[in-house]
Amino acid sequence: MSTSGNGLKPLQQSNADKALSASLQQAWQLLERGQLAAARQGYEIILQAFPRHAEAQHFLGLIYFQEGNAQAALQAIDIALASQPNYAIAHNNKGSMLIELKQPLAALACYEQAITCDPQFALAHFNRALTLHDLRQLEQAIQSYDAAIAIDPQYAQAHNNRANTLKELQHVTEAIAGYNQALSIMPNFAEAQWNRALAYLVLGNYEQGWQGYESRWQSSELSRAAGERKLNGELWLGQAPLQDKTILLHSEQGLGDAIQFSRYAEAVANLGATVILEVEKPLVTLFQTLAGVTQIVEKGQALPRFDFHCPLISLPLAFHTTLSNIPSTKKYLGVDPAKQILWQTKLGPKTKLRVGVVWSGGLRPNQPEAWAVNERRNIPLALLAPLKNAAIDFYSLQKGQPGESELAALKASNWNGPDLIDFSADLDDFSATAALIEQLDLVITVDTAVAHLAGALAKPVWLLNRFDTCWRWLLDRNDSPWYDSMRLFRQAQPGQWEPVVEAVRVQLQQLMKEEPS
Repeated sequence: MSTSGNGLKPLQQSNADKALSASLQQAWQLLERGQLAAARQGYEIILQAFPRHAEAQHFLGLIYFQEGNAQAALQAIDIALASQPNYAIAHNNKGSMLIELKQPLAALACYEQAITCDPQFALAHFNRALTLHDLRQLEQAIQSYDAAIAIDPQYAQAHNNRANTLKELQHVTEAIAGYNQALSIMPNFAEAQWNRALAYLVLGNYEQGWQGYESRWQSSELSRAAGERKLNGELWLGQAPLQDKTILLHSEQGLGDAIQFSRYAEAVANLGATVILEVEKPLVTLFQTLAGVTQIVEKGQALPRFDFHCPLISLPLAFHTTLSNIPSTKKYLGVDPAKQILWQTKLGPKTKLRVGVVWSGGLRPNQPEAWAVNERRNIPLALLAPLKNAAIDFYSLQKGQPGESELAALKASNWNGPDLIDFSADLDDFSATAALIEQLDLVITVDTAVAHLAGALAKPVWLLNRFDTCWRWLLDRNDSPWYDSMRLFRQAQPGQWEPVVEAVRVQLQQLMKEEPS
């Protein structure tokens, strides 16, 4: 019922008779083996004779929950707690049920009650920390991780999660020490290796960062999120000559990642390789303009023969990338001439500064682990109202939900923000978006694929960046080593977008003064 185990074990039944003890033990063994129906039947038989037996009610509640009957599960747990109010494990597991039911505040109260019952219950402290983190009470979360670690210094997951929270607060060096502590306890802890790699990367320590980034394939959860592939041919990480060989470069994770790291295709081709690039459908036409690629395959279609393969995000490791040798920081993608003419016609003669806007990174329904980050990186469109300027034509580059619905709702309510010209229905893939961007003077966007697209087109792009920045934007910089045309506007405090928008408004005013009349 929780991230690092549920702390379950049968309670001591010092006054129970032998028959009851044997029945409890048998039901517990069935539950341990995952035989839920048989275990449920065992506990139900016990409860016929002892209806308020706390242990039996508790475990029956866990079984109900695993079977999908949340209401019955909570009722059973409540009966157990009414019979035995100091039943710490039951309080903890009720909290974990409530977390899965999206009731974090109620869950928090359960974890705190578990700790009151048993102050040395490390798992309850850990679960409290997880919940406080998700509620964005980060300093308090660290205190709860500290409590769990004080009770159990070998609690590797607590060290890892504490370090994650420190990294979100930009205490990155301290976070790395936490990851190292977790790895000293559990050397093969892939999640800690991965998180430490992200910390190295955000500090610009690419030598250690890229190497550690490969740990994503050592964890089933991380490799699923990265889109692990079972491919023929040898994984290439720079170790073998490519002269007269064919290599498949394939995307993973997000569309923005594919755009960012596709720049390496030309460098791979320069090693004498025939380069096949496999990417998602919205990128296929766009990447026809990418140098070094012989063939582009839409992901999901049959692949031709190849000798080697490499995920796009592993190419920086293969080429020993540092901050000083990032390739193609200027323009490396182009625009279809026919589409460029089409958009020139659609927009007509230019009479004002043209600015494209993206405020939402989309839902990513197949990546629930990214939802919390998406919420922090996206900006409620209403907060961009101060950017309204009669001397600027604003264009929506937003695709997908909830962004498109947000724009429609605000337009229907006659909001007092920029009158965003909306061509979203015509943006059927990234080559169309690229052709529209080519007609603009500036793109203002949150951390999403359009930021990478504008940078790859060498179009001026202002990135509105959350406080707990993605590793690729480093720390304490307003520029990017990956895109010469990019400028960063960072949150100074978590969740505070208003000062960021004000800084953008001021810079737009300055840009207007510099714009030729």
